[in-house]
Amino acid sequence: MSDAAAPVPAAAPVRRPLNSPRAAALAGVLFALLFTTSLVLLRSTLPDRLTDDSSWLDAGAAARLNIGLALVPFAGIAFLWFMGVIRDRFKETEDQLFSSVFIGSGLLFLAMVFMTAALAGGIVTTIPLISDDGSRTEVATFGRAVMLQVSNVYALRMAGVLLISLGTMWLRTGVMPRWFAVITYLVALVLLFVTTLSLWATLIFPVWVLAASILILVSNYRRGAARATMGS
Repeated sequence: MSDAAAPVPAAAPVRRPLNSPRAAALAGVLFALLFTTSLVLLRSTLPDRLTDDSSWLDAGAAARLNIGLALVPFAGIAFLWFMGVIRDRFKETEDQLFSSVFIGSGLLFLAMVFMTAALAGGIVTTIPLISDDGSRTEVATFGRAVMLQVSNVYALRMAGVLLISLGTMWLRTGVMPRWFAVITYLVALVLLFVTTLSLWATLIFPVWVLAASILILVSNYRRGAARATMGS
């Protein structure tokens, strides 16, 4: 009696690498639009300089602040997707050192943006509950001073570190055009050494994100058109 044939093990399924969808680059455009709109609403509400007068926080100003603050979480979500798209483009050429710096600085930037928004929301919520004019002014002045320090001193410098790490990886890998990597370095220097406490300085970063997203979208479109031409 012959032995039964041994069962043949089933072949393991072939796993395909998961590529980010081309439309994911739109996250950067969405972040730039939402973040810029939020900053403009904040900037149009807050006075140009620190002042001991809290009369600027009237009902209309509070409404604009609330609209701007409501956009911040969605801008943050879009920024996380933008970071994922940027990292996905490196594939196997990703440098672990600079990639770690890129991810860490990006998350710190986003955390400080959320902290700034939380401080602004705390001011808007607290001021109507304080009956004493002197105390109301002190709370508003202190809260706004902390906001400016966090957003324009610490957050902007983390954004500068993010750009330096990205510019370095782009120069080494050629994932993005060399001229844009050089522009990234220049923008990073501005963010690192800017000394103004004006909220307008923060607009430099979303403008850069918008430019990077447009370049990625154009690259994805050309790549798709080239594949369609080769397949036809």
